[in-house]
Amino acid sequence: MISSKNYTFYIASTPGKMRKLIVPAYVLHGLAALAIIGSITVLAAVGSYSRMLWKVGNYNAVRQERDVWKKQVRELQSTVKDTNQRLDAVQSLATDVAMTFGVMKYHPAAFEQTDAPSTPEDEFDRAVADCSYTPSVWPVLGHITDSFGERLDPFSGEGAFHTGVDVGADYGAPVHATADGVVLDVGQHSGYGRVVILDHGFGITTWYAHLSAYAVVAGTRIKRGEVIGYTGISGRSTGPHVHYEVRVNNAPVNPWRYMRSNPSAD
Repeated sequence: MISSKNYTFYIASTPGKMRKLIVPAYVLHGLAALAIIGSITVLAAVGSYSRMLWKVGNYNAVRQERDVWKKQVRELQSTVKDTNQRLDAVQSLATDVAMTFGVMKYHPAAFEQTDAPSTPEDEFDRAVADCSYTPSVWPVLGHITDSFGERLDPFSGEGAFHTGVDVGADYGAPVHATADGVVLDVGQHSGYGRVVILDHGFGITTWYAHLSAYAVVAGTRIKRGEVIGYTGISGRSTGPHVHYEVRVNNAPVNPWRYMRSNPSAD
């Protein structure tokens, strides 16, 4: 039986007996409202928990990916370092082969056996020293400020390949030819500033860059040790020095091995 204000419920307790329960309508309405609110709350909590689980799972996946990425970066850095070391070794070997080839091809007598015991290294060094067209002295009296190979560019801060060696010296210090040859070029080159290029024959050239002034003109025949220019800061230079290159068939090779003595040693 239902009235406008109350709900009457009959409950059978024992056979033949009935219990009457009268519940106000507002109580049932309140319970229904609480049930609805509770259901919504539970559903919201379940949804929030599900989203939290998804975020945690996604975070763990991202973290795992980050760890994998870091590991790959470390492996790549190790590979790059190993590759650079191999390239340095190959470059050094290429330098030796190129220079030795030039010496053997045009001066085979330089490698003839002597009575004194010597190693192939000794024979090679002797051949280099004996061949006046082979670069084998320092271009200027000073100290090495930057070597041949990979380095950070002093202007951009990015990795770059340094195609020669930098020899620091006082501004205006005389720069000497490192071998006999002919002045191939005297002038401005992008990045090099004022540069003198000598042709020593057999595909071998030397470059002397960042000069303040020249002491020769193109076409002049030069002897080892002669002054060809003066130390400066022209071009891309951070201070007075000579950027010195040795090239074989226009390919830069490491000149350090052949910088045996100062310019006045001959």
